Amino acid sequence: MTLQRQYRRGDTGPAVAEIRSKLVLLGLLDADARAIPAENRDRGDAFPDDTVEAVFDDAVDRAVRHFQQQRALTIDGVVGTETYRQLDEARWRLGDRVLSYSVSHMLVGDDVATLQQRLLDMGFDCGRVDGILGAATERALRDFQRNYGLRADGTCGPATFRALDRLARTVVGGHPHAMRESELIHRSGPALAGKVVVIDPGHGGGDPGVVAQGLGEADVVWDLARRLEGRLSALGVQAYLTRGLDGDGPVPEEQRAAFANATNADLVISLHSDRNDSPHARGVATFYYGSGDHHGLRSPTGEKFAGLVQRELCARTGMVDCRTHGKAWPLLRMTRMPAVRVELGYLTNPDDAALLTQALFRDQAAESIVVALQRLYLPPDQDEPTGMLRLPAFT
Repeated sequence: MTLQRQYRRGDTGPAVAEIRSKLVLLGLLDADARAIPAENRDRGDAFPDDTVEAVFDDAVDRAVRHFQQQRALTIDGVVGTETYRQLDEARWRLGDRVLSYSVSHMLVGDDVATLQQRLLDMGFDCGRVDGILGAATERALRDFQRNYGLRADGTCGPATFRALDRLARTVVGGHPHAMRESELIHRSGPALAGKVVVIDPGHGGGDPGVVAQGLGEADVVWDLARRLEGRLSALGVQAYLTRGLDGDGPVPEEQRAAFANATNADLVISLHSDRNDSPHARGVATFYYGSGDHHGLRSPTGEKFAGLVQRELCARTGMVDCRTHGKAWPLLRMTRMPAVRVELGYLTNPDDAALLTQALFRDQAAESIVVALQRLYLPPDQDEPTGMLRLPAFT
């Protein structure tokens, strides 16, 4: 089924029943407490099954939050599009269905992630483990089939399942993708000139994002993105902005990721500001692709770059350090290159909002990100301590 809206504690109906069934299937919810009678709930009367309406109760809320934590999603107990999508993906195990690549309808699920991890463990390069069966996974699967004497059709059917299962007992996994990413950074050299970076100013296209303290998130990050673009261009970097995609309406993260993939960029930098119900929440945080407990997957280069960005921003702007975190948000997951998302301050905090109104602060933030980008490519003997590196364009 397709999710029509967000669901949270107190909601009822067929969609909630579907959510409950998925949580039961994953072992996160007790099947015996699946619903509450639709009528006279306070009486505790017994009703036949056809008069029972599924309820998003406290148990479901706890199960959803547990699932979100496992999958490195936003932990809010709300089942929106991304949480529902991953609930659906989590039900698949390798061997449950035949896996094959289709340009128009790529298969997504935990079975695909398991296949990718198996292929990587055996030395077949399928790129990053993201649970999406794309062209790189199909090529790796064909290579495996050829090496194992199977029909190299790129389809993971019963014969390929059996071969993978037999080899799983003998193969000891390492971190081949991390080594490949590290080697790509090393081979590309320290110069920024010639590199390609996609800058994603969040929201836009009629979507203002967070609005507080007289500021709109979309406007703040657009200004920051233009400052960042100018500095990168001065250093010979080819910078692309996703904001031009918005046209008459907001652009979903999946479309932003597809745009980044089409540019064959080296990195993606997504810019946002945050909000919180408490006006005391403040600071900067940087996110990279990391799947939490789900396969324990991450983007090593994304994680390294996120750390560099976070440290430079804190050192140069004095913002509170909210650290780096792995998340499986669509833009971080679906880009073929490393991506980070910077949450620069809380617009709901008066002090952060006051900083974000200042042109000097935005200049410092843009400089911090560019310096972090340069440090990512510098060999250790040419690097400088956090907050010390200066680039010619800024002096």
